[in-house]
Amino acid sequence: MLRWLTSRFLPTSAADTLPPPTIAATQLAVAHGEPLALASVMQDANGLPVFNWPAISEWVLHLPDPEEQGKAWSMAERAWFDHMSLALGPDFRVREHGSALLLSNLEPVVAKAMLDYIHKSAQRILQVLEGVAEVPPWGHDLVIVFQDKESYYRYVAHYYLDEGEYAESSGMYIQGGCGHFVTMADSLQALEPVIAHELTHAYVQHLPLPTWLNEGLAVNTEQRLSPAAGARPNLPRMHARHQAFWNAERIQSFWNGQSFLQTGPPNELSYDLARMLVGYLAADWKAFRPFALQAQQQDAGAQAANDCLDIALGALVCALLDREPSPDWEPTPASWTSVE
Repeated sequence: MLRWLTSRFLPTSAADTLPPPTIAATQLAVAHGEPLALASVMQDANGLPVFNWPAISEWVLHLPDPEEQGKAWSMAERAWFDHMSLALGPDFRVREHGSALLLSNLEPVVAKAMLDYIHKSAQRILQVLEGVAEVPPWGHDLVIVFQDKESYYRYVAHYYLDEGEYAESSGMYIQGGCGHFVTMADSLQALEPVIAHELTHAYVQHLPLPTWLNEGLAVNTEQRLSPAAGARPNLPRMHARHQAFWNAERIQSFWNGQSFLQTGPPNELSYDLARMLVGYLAADWKAFRPFALQAQQQDAGAQAANDCLDIALGALVCALLDREPSPDWEPTPASWTSVE
């Protein structure tokens, strides 16, 4: 799907409102330490500029003063947004409020409302996911609102493998060495659930969460924080669809995260199954929190579920789908290289 979407579009030329840059910085200079030439870390994302963030992180970590490290990282973020602003066009502006840095061509009143919502959502996520969510130690909550699908998919395609098709999206959180989330212009009401969802990813990115747990937290938090998230699906119908779709083979693609990247029913049903699992497990937050802190991507959280919750994940899925439990439904990492 992603390949099809990007192929449809031809590439084009490459609170407080910061002045639009007429020229972007060519280096990052600090009081103590060598400056960093941005040409040495600049990369191309289908005609849009991105930075080599691991290289910038290495430069930052060599600075002697921890406070200066944080300032240098924020300086790099701002320099990147200046370069992106120039590439996206003269209507784009960088705006800042609290910990949020927004790059968009939204009308000022809409941009301000979006920044306010980001700021409030960040505080609420920390409350809802108390002890699990965490503010990143450096930098801002970075948000890019692309003008249209063409520029949005042109950018996000940079972070996907060349092979295969991927599900259509209206927003996503991208780690890429510098956590940020991207979406496309729409009404603020339509953007609110995307913001809540992607901010949740940003605030749990310090944990090596399995994909299903990461997405389940984001979906449940989105539905809790944003009335615009929409009505729940018809539960009996969805239950029947889950029963018809999942089997011992397909559940392995859920545990290893591959089904979330596929199009159609695998994607839709994976998100809904993740929602159900996290909704059930997180009902006892006191027990859930140590599980979330211990869960590992490499085994889909199976060991943590056993240690912290005394639950076998495969047996739990079978129970939720009204199936007889089977060891074949448990996460089996040894089989994942062959699961498509």
